[in-house]
Amino acid sequence: MSENAGQQPLKVAVAGLGTVGGGVVKLLQANADALALRTGRGIAITAVSDRYRRDRGFSVDGYAWYDDAVVMAAEADAEVVVELIGGAEGAAKQVCETALGHGRHVVTANKALLAKHGMALAGAAEAAGAVLAYEAAVAGGIPIIKALREGLVGNHRTRVFGILNGTCNYILTQMRESGREFHAVLAEAQALGYAEADPRFDVDGIDSAHKLAILATVAFGCSLDFDAVHIEGIRHISPVDIAFAEELGYRIKLLGIASLTDGGVERRVHPCMLRKEAAVARVDGVFNAVVADGDFVDRIVQEGRGAGERPTASAVVADIADIACGRRAPTFGIPVTRLAKLPALPMSRHRGCYYVRLMVLDQPGVLADVTSILRDDAVSIEAVLQRARAPGEAVPVVMTTHETEEASMVRALQRIGGLPSSVEQPRMIRIEPF
Repeated sequence: MSENAGQQPLKVAVAGLGTVGGGVVKLLQANADALALRTGRGIAITAVSDRYRRDRGFSVDGYAWYDDAVVMAAEADAEVVVELIGGAEGAAKQVCETALGHGRHVVTANKALLAKHGMALAGAAEAAGAVLAYEAAVAGGIPIIKALREGLVGNHRTRVFGILNGTCNYILTQMRESGREFHAVLAEAQALGYAEADPRFDVDGIDSAHKLAILATVAFGCSLDFDAVHIEGIRHISPVDIAFAEELGYRIKLLGIASLTDGGVERRVHPCMLRKEAAVARVDGVFNAVVADGDFVDRIVQEGRGAGERPTASAVVADIADIACGRRAPTFGIPVTRLAKLPALPMSRHRGCYYVRLMVLDQPGVLADVTSILRDDAVSIEAVLQRARAPGEAVPVVMTTHETEEASMVRALQRIGGLPSSVEQPRMIRIEPF
């Protein structure tokens, strides 16, 4: 029997009754008996807050209603405040600060808030003796924070990476399967509700970067540094690149990758080419996948839905249940004052293999000019693909390289883009050996 058996239910206040907030209320209502059995004390919603009073398909009868979530965080009869408003500033930040300032535990799904203010909020939580929990902020229903902080606690973690945004994964999957252009598939994703009306956070890699910054801190015990993340999105990926990737035995995925090296921490979000047989390469549609490497466990792979009402609500309630059971842990696994201030490795120092696609005029000597530039910048070609010739017209030339330094690759492509025979800027996608 739980050590909490016989205690009064844990009192919870929910700020934000949108998709995820509504899902949390419905889950707590539907599975109240099972949660009481599993936690030993039960979980009871006592207060809710939202900007609008309207029918949401579930009852809020019996809950104290607050129009102002910050007031609720200060005054509600609750031990836990669940922040599901969203955004890195404004009400969401004030709710968390206010709740922690009053000694209340905070559960949030807000990766943007944590990526920007996580260190300060973690410090406030630890000073108050409160919990700041955020499983739902990274990869939705996949329990990767718990896995890193608890399941792999005995391991030295050297790398964590994965597909951290379901919208981008859906778009790239549909582009591969249908051969359509990025903008056509994005419009479809918006119509289906997989992409926001303003998709920039998703398709430009910012959402993935928020999550990666958090993962790196939990995995490596280093200071949270969102500004150190190199960020690229998927707007420039074309059906031509996807088709060439398939021919070469690769799939294109937007990955977030954090690595701990002797020189510091590498944090990067960008499209990658992965061998088709790689575990992450086979994860399609709106699903996420996260991989963690440890010295004793070797490698773990977790896959699941990364967003949506039900998976995200499941993760939020898992954090609430931990609090109900009396489980306590520092926000990022170790006290915030002991997080290491490790140097951030610049992307220019990254070493790897590359896929390069050129669009050049089919003229004598073009390939010789290109290979001469690559040679001068210490870039070694592994293979070259060239389609049927069309003298005088633009044709794609695809190359893969041996391992080289990013700075050399970028410098070479800038020079190649300046050749008279180059009709568009060369495209580069990093090849990852996962």
